[in-house]
This record gives sequence, C-alpha cells and structure tokens, in this order.
Amino acid sequence: MEQTYFFPPHDGVKLSELAQFLGAELADPKHADIVIRSVSPVSRAKAGDLCYVISKKSKDELVTCEASAVLVSSALQSIVPAHVPVLVSKNAHAAFAMAGGLLYPSALTPQRLRSVSADVSDRASIDPTARLEANVEIEPFAVIGAHAEIGEGTRIGAGAIIGPGVKIGRDCTIASGASILCSLVGNRVIIHNGARIGQDGFGYAPGPRGMIKIVQIGRVILQDDVEVGANTTIDRGTMDDTVIGEGTKIDNLVQIGHNVRIGRHCAIVSQVGIAGSAIIGDGVQIGGHSGIRGHITIHDGAQVAAMSGVVSDIPAGERYGGIPARPAHDFLREVAAVMMRTTGPKKTGEKNG
Repeated sequence: MEQTYFFPPHDGVKLSELAQFLGAELADPKHADIVIRSVSPVSRAKAGDLCYVISKKSKDELVTCEASAVLVSSALQSIVPAHVPVLVSKNAHAAFAMAGGLLYPSALTPQRLRSVSADVSDRASIDPTARLEANVEIEPFAVIGAHAEIGEGTRIGAGAIIGPGVKIGRDCTIASGASILCSLVGNRVIIHNGARIGQDGFGYAPGPRGMIKIVQIGRVILQDDVEVGANTTIDRGTMDDTVIGEGTKIDNLVQIGHNVRIGRHCAIVSQVGIAGSAIIGDGVQIGGHSGIRGHITIHDGAQVAAMSGVVSDIPAGERYGGIPARPAHDFLREVAAVMMRTTGPKKTGEKNG
C-alpha cells in the first residue's frame, strides 16, 4: 500500500534530532544528518522511512530493507544489516509510537472535517448559557446544551451532542457524532466518533406487571488523558458515579455499565463488556471480547486474556483466562490437555472413525 494523502509525510527531521527526542542512541554518528519523513513496516520501507523491529522474525525482511533507519533494542541490534542505520532504544515499541506522533501529529486525534480550525461554525447550535473558553472549535451541526462548559483548545466535531451542564476540560477532542450527557470530562480527553457517554444505565426491578425502570441520577467522570474508542458506550451511575481513571485507554465497541469504577492507565480492548458496579484497579489490561461480571473487583495490574468470562475477583498482578476465568497457567494446562485428547497421536491398533 502506497502512502495516502490522508496523512502526508512530514517535512523531515534529522536522525540525530529524532534520537534525542526518543531518548535513543544513534549507533553510528555518521548517519546523524539522514532525514526521516515517515514511518513504515519493514516489508515496504523506503528512503525517508523509519521502521522498528521487536522480534527476530523480521530478520529476513531486513536483508532487503530500504528504510533510512530502524529502531531496535540492543538485544536485536545484531540482526540489522550494515546498510541500515540503527537507533537503539530500551523500548523500541514505545519509541516508535513516539516517533509516529512526532511525524504525524494530526493522526493522534480524530480528523477535522474542515481546514478552518479554532473557530465556531455558524451552523452549530449553542445554547446562550453555555460557556466556551478561548480557541474552542465547534464544527457544523454540533449541539451544545444549556450551561455546558468547554475548556480552551477543545474541539467538538460535527454533529456531536454536549448535554446540559456537561463540563469538558481543555485540549480535548470530541469527534463527529459522539454524545456526552451527565458527564464531567477532564483535560486532553479523546472521544472518538459515535461514542455514547452518560446515557442511563440498564437498571430495572421486577414488578407484578413487568420490569420497573430504576432512575439513573449519577454521572460519568472521565479523568485526564482518557481515550474512548468509536461506538463505545459508558453509562452514567445509578446514584453514584461511573468513573474512568486518568490515562485509561478504551477501544471501540466497549460497553461499561453504571457505577463501574476503572482505575488509572488501564487498557480495555474491543467488545469488552463490564457489568454494573464492577471495580477495575490501576494498570489492568482486559483482552477483547471478554465479559466482566458486576460487583466484582479486578485488582491492580491484573491481566485478563481475550474471550474470557470473569465471574469472581482477580488478585493484583495475576493473569487470568478462560470461561470462567481462572489463573492463566491452569487455563493453558487445561487447553493443552484438551488439545492432546482431540488431536494427539492415536494409540497402537486404534482404527480411524
């Protein structure tokens, strides 16, 4: 795939300057003036591109690599051919992410629909009681409700809805079609297209004539540097708040129920469902398509494998997987045993079928 015009290459940064920015070491100083303009996978890298390697599996591709530089850890430096300039980093993956952000800053947040920025469209609907700080951008057909507050440098995308009384901090991006109700949003928060924040949670009490709706009068609180993926939904609390901690990153198509509390710097992958009043500690990682039962606690630093069903508490720092989720070593041992029974070698004299 050729470089598209959606994100044009950078004007260029010298390899020595890039190394300093990344906190990496330039293996050979004679390459200091090489200019980097883009990032690329090893397989199709060309002059001006930076790529990275985190596995020996890339060794064969590096032989014909035409990149202007490659990022590696010191343990993998030896597999890079002499013709490719090297940047050595303690964490090549993280360094490559930083390099991408430097070269393509506009790709770090949802795209603007207009070339004009830092102004308010005359086709947006803004209640006269709403308060906007300086340099707020409001794209066409966005709706800003009564007494809403939006901080300096924040962008509200086309067709987004900011409900009455919602407070949004500074330097946030609320993408097209997102809706935010009954919420307090911190600084530098990114909410992608179509996300739904602060709608009422799923709460009903069985009655003699059917289900009786329970009022949901809590809020959603998104702390600083949270990112919420496209079409993700976060319900407001019943009487307490639903809270997403500082720096937590949530993928697309995630459902977070009422009164859930998620800690700082967590990673929650696509199609995870977290039922009401679950508590997720700091630094927790939850793999895609997992389900988390309500009213349980996943403690700090725990990891949940993809497609797991978590029905009870998980201790701090533990790795769990499976349905129901259990310690990873138990789960993997059971999977291996099942595989051996179903695909293992047949006994002597055993007939097929």
